[in-house]
Amino acid sequence: MTLKPKNTSQMLLTLAGFVVVVAGISAAQVIVVPFLLSVFIAIIIAPVMFWLHKKGLPTLLALLIVIIGLLLIAVLIVYLIGSSVQSFSDNLPEYQHKLEQQTTYVISQLDKYGVDTGSLSLNKFLNPGVAMKFIAASLNSLGGMITNGFLILMTIIFILLEAASFPSKFREALGKSDSQQLEANIFVTNIQHYMGIKTLTSLATGIIVSIMLAVIGVDYPLLWGVIAFLLNFVPNIGSIIAAVPPVLLAVVQFGFAKAGAVAIGYLCINILIGNIIEPKLMGRGLGLSTLVVFLSLIFWGWVLGPIGMLLSVPLTVTVKIALDSREDTKWLSILLGPEVINNK
Repeated sequence: MTLKPKNTSQMLLTLAGFVVVVAGISAAQVIVVPFLLSVFIAIIIAPVMFWLHKKGLPTLLALLIVIIGLLLIAVLIVYLIGSSVQSFSDNLPEYQHKLEQQTTYVISQLDKYGVDTGSLSLNKFLNPGVAMKFIAASLNSLGGMITNGFLILMTIIFILLEAASFPSKFREALGKSDSQQLEANIFVTNIQHYMGIKTLTSLATGIIVSIMLAVIGVDYPLLWGVIAFLLNFVPNIGSIIAAVPPVLLAVVQFGFAKAGAVAIGYLCINILIGNIIEPKLMGRGLGLSTLVVFLSLIFWGWVLGPIGMLLSVPLTVTVKIALDSREDTKWLSILLGPEVINNK
């Protein structure tokens, strides 16, 4: 079967439009990234404001309470990350030296058992300096994101001020069609459902990780808890990335035995929350396949930078929900979803 010229030109036009939009988003990432962060944060805290309003508080007072709470959390995170990043950067040479000693010990033990470490070039693969510098650079980029805090906060305030009028605006924009209004309501409800549950499970992950590391005695447990909270928004891959810094730090502080305990602790936490609790609360309809998660991480990271990697799964889930809310695009949503198991 051959494609008609009209269909071919339409497909090429759609592809060209997609490339232009992606290029525009990438070029404007300085503006787009804070805006997307503001939108997702507003989606998470908007139900709290609506709940306070239903309890009888005026809209402005409910908004003020929510913003004050958000500010307190933001100040706490800024102080925690700022002080921890500075302390970690100051101690980086010492950590790097200790990690090099541990690496040298491992290579010497392998030599004792007859492993030719010279031909394997293990010194290149087990380069602790690169790993520790990468961790420090990542933490500094996270601290740089906080410098846009004022812009993000102002955007959140204006979004929440307009949030109450969004339903009526949707009704006016979509006309009298009940099916379109229903699709819009399902779309918004599913996004709030996903973001709410993902935030709660990520918060639980961060708290448990902080407690575990504090009990073991790893430095900066609250910082690694915050990192685990943020990277939990990226399923599978995020939990692995979040575990690397504290595991390396445990190697530096205590050796490989306790570092193994830290790694096992992370594994248990992520199996419990990521593979058991979260899927039950989330529902299969909001899941993504592992391949789509990995590809979205690469794509949004390329388009929006490091923060795009953090937002990759929420953005892709938003696209999936939008596709799932319409019958003519539901097949695309199924392709993005997890593996379908046929019970025969």
